[in-house]
Amino acid sequence: MSRASTKPAPPRSASPPLPPAVKASTGRVVILTGLSGAGKSQATKLFEDLGYYCVDNLPPDLLDGFLRIRDTDPERYAQVALVLDIRAGDPAAAIAAARAALASRGSEAVVIYLEASDPVLVSRFSETRHRHPLQARRGVQAGIVAERGVLAATRQMADHVIDTSSLSIGQLKEQLFGIVRRDAVSGVVAVDIITFGFRFGIPLEADLVFDVRFLTNPYWVPDLKSLSGLQVPVREYVMAQPTAARFLELVIELMDLTLPAYRIEGKDRLTVALGCTGGYHRSTALAEELAQRLRGRDDVSVAVFHRELER
Repeated sequence: MSRASTKPAPPRSASPPLPPAVKASTGRVVILTGLSGAGKSQATKLFEDLGYYCVDNLPPDLLDGFLRIRDTDPERYAQVALVLDIRAGDPAAAIAAARAALASRGSEAVVIYLEASDPVLVSRFSETRHRHPLQARRGVQAGIVAERGVLAATRQMADHVIDTSSLSIGQLKEQLFGIVRRDAVSGVVAVDIITFGFRFGIPLEADLVFDVRFLTNPYWVPDLKSLSGLQVPVREYVMAQPTAARFLELVIELMDLTLPAYRIEGKDRLTVALGCTGGYHRSTALAEELAQRLRGRDDVSVAVFHRELER
């Protein structure tokens, strides 16, 4: 009769971590595909404006490698747009592989297929003088027909099909943003607050411009003349005026109204300019106060630039 082993059983270890290829991911992956000349380049630029990391004409063989890179830096690659089209062959297999790989990571792909009518595509290739990937010696029209055949399976896989034949860039943007809303991508708008002096001109990059010359100017107070709005005595002087506090309330009210709409329209940066005569006292003090009131909110990140203080 054999003696039972007296060795202690090895301690149970926790479940092994998932390998990088199957770690859960967050964010969104958009796959842009469709006919050559249908607007994928313009769509890619629109997604770049949304803050997406865009990869054009990714070879299918590199797809798994890219997704592994995304796993190692999920913050940088949270929002990704991949262009998979006829240039690397039939993209159907690559799209299926991408969906499977993302599903194993707890994520999903949104597939958008862009197309247009034959006459419109022929006209676009004629205007741009670009060569159709499949035209060879048969001409653009024959290349378009061949491409439609090759991409038939890909079109069937698409979550959304957009015909760009009669769409302007703005209309294409509306359709794409209707599919991938900006507020679903990120709830944060970067708000840049710039102060300036009207005597030196309005900042060209400003989206919203406010004239704060209605406030009494600290410049005419001898003890404050040499100070800037960054210093406490000037800020206290400016903010002691009842119209200053009410002005800031109205600006924040306006931003509460417009920021959600800006996000939906794909605008992730808003430049607010406050101007007074010299850009030294009133606008600077108000900008610092406005920034202080905006900081700590989840929907904005704030930066302040005092243009004239650098002069």
